[in-house]
Amino acid sequence: MKTKEYKQLKIFFDEKVAQYNRPSFIKDDPICIPRRFTKKQDIEIAGLFAAVFAWGNRTTIINKSKELMGLMDNSPHDFCLHHHTADLKNIEGFKHRTFNTTDLLYFVEFLKQHYTDHQSLEDAFFKKNDSSHAGDVVEYALINFHNNFFSLEHVPNRTKKHIATPFKGSTCKRLNMYLRWMVRKDKQGVDFGLWKKIKPSELICPIDLHVARVAKRFGLLQRKQIDWQAAVELTNYLRTLDPQDPVKYDFALFGLGVIEKY
Repeated sequence: MKTKEYKQLKIFFDEKVAQYNRPSFIKDDPICIPRRFTKKQDIEIAGLFAAVFAWGNRTTIINKSKELMGLMDNSPHDFCLHHHTADLKNIEGFKHRTFNTTDLLYFVEFLKQHYTDHQSLEDAFFKKNDSSHAGDVVEYALINFHNNFFSLEHVPNRTKKHIATPFKGSTCKRLNMYLRWMVRKDKQGVDFGLWKKIKPSELICPIDLHVARVAKRFGLLQRKQIDWQAAVELTNYLRTLDPQDPVKYDFALFGLGVIEKY
């Protein structure tokens, strides 16, 4: 791309980031679910469910996430950590698309086990004091999370489809979005910036068919297959626009692809 075209592209995308990366974005996006909470662990758990549910119609995603939080008495950390058998009866029957009671009960059991020993869900992505894999931080973190998540004794085979891993070539779109929420922090008040073991510069841009379409239209992505390599390729280009915060352009790509139907 010629220097003039590149500069124009950066200006355009920076304008789109400014347009969508603002508090008014929150109410119609799944991030509004963790934004309902102030306790760190509640934010982490609500965010995880909202991200896992984030495919299809956004209104439905938000409504089903609110429904689940209500079933957990709007205290998801306390519910997961201290629930009794009778409490689990209250969440039986919950369903969102292919996510059903079997999946939910396993999620709750994992979260109970994890928070019994850890203060933050960030520790499920990183081992304590682990500074290895510095060149592929997010890839390593996602693989590690997948392994940790499915480390309990009895894992329903059907539940494995809800937690993606780069090891199988998945784009890990929903988990990359979740990491953006937890890691990025700026003055706009959308993302949380709670986690410090991953730098914003190391994040991988969430990618789906809408984002890929826009990225290809503007020459940001050449790879035909929409997989983990495509997510990395797109992010590497975005790092040329902003090396310290490449994933802020997720706002621009999402806005152009989903809201503006570009």
